[in-house]
Amino acid sequence: MQSDKKLFTPGPLTTSMTVKQAMLHDIGSRDTAFINTIADVRSELLRVAGADPQKYETILMQGSGTFGVESVIGSAIPENGRLLVIINGAYGRRIQKIAHILHIPCDTLEYPENQIPDVGDIDQFLQNNPAISHVALIHCETTTGILNPVQAAGHVVASHNRVFIVDAMSSFGAIPISMADSHIHYLISSSNKCIEGVPGFSFIIAERLKLETCRGQARSLSLDLYDQWVGLNKDGQFRFTPPTHGILAFQQALRELEDEGGVNGRGKRYKDNQIRLAEGMRSMGIETYIDENFQSPIITTFLPPDHPRYDFETIYTRLNEKGFVIYPGKLTDRVTFRLGTVGRLYSEDIDALLEAFREVLIELEIIGME
Repeated sequence: MQSDKKLFTPGPLTTSMTVKQAMLHDIGSRDTAFINTIADVRSELLRVAGADPQKYETILMQGSGTFGVESVIGSAIPENGRLLVIINGAYGRRIQKIAHILHIPCDTLEYPENQIPDVGDIDQFLQNNPAISHVALIHCETTTGILNPVQAAGHVVASHNRVFIVDAMSSFGAIPISMADSHIHYLISSSNKCIEGVPGFSFIIAERLKLETCRGQARSLSLDLYDQWVGLNKDGQFRFTPPTHGILAFQQALRELEDEGGVNGRGKRYKDNQIRLAEGMRSMGIETYIDENFQSPIITTFLPPDHPRYDFETIYTRLNEKGFVIYPGKLTDRVTFRLGTVGRLYSEDIDALLEAFREVLIELEIIGME
């Protein structure tokens, strides 16, 4: 059987063989064993988050991470609420779009994609706009790989007694984040990111007191966060068909996260990967886009070489033929490409990609042979 290509992407990503094997079982959605699996996953996610089970709840939601974000935006904000979205990339803009489609009043604070938000601006905006009830911020903005100051922002939001929503899609499981210390009321992530599961569902870790206020507020049937929570607590089941195989894989992925040393252990591997990758790319004359002080270990945006023979599609295709999958850039104002350093990737995989990248650049006569 042909081996899988290595995915240098932020998710879906390369998974372990044991996570794949966990999906080789059919199980009924109402089976006691599966209900126990759901309960175990919900409990374990609270443990990974360091969240007090007396104060916080985990809700699993079918669909990609965006489904989870939309379930929170569409359920947590009341009819008379107003949302402030802090934007420095495409995923902040996506939250703004969700609010627009759901007819939720929305304001934004926008920054360049290589700049972190100024918490002083957030403080001033909230002071001047008492109608704002909720604030949303991306932790790791996958557009570039920049890491935003969630804890500092959370302190400001809390000082104004507003509800704080954090999209931790590309960070949860590898970058420490405290719900309590950062005053986060709703944290959203996905099965196929740093915990190294497969696509199929998102999850929300929420403060119970805030969840209890969401009854009847949802602007969607299937994405009703409150009803999903009540259903899971009532009988341990999803309201609609769950991604059974994906949840089995995720349970195994959580075990492997713990075996690696938890969030800190996994984060160290990712950080080592990112440093190794950035240094190797710089040795070929390819620079990073984000200041290293704000760079996450999840995904790195690179500026292409200034050469007439550079063409991303050609490089993408040739690397793909060599067994490596990379990502195009997602910036609005300049050409870039992105390389993820998450998933089941190790130093030897980084070295193999760098060697392949150098070979392609030599083949295209963008750099010379040493």
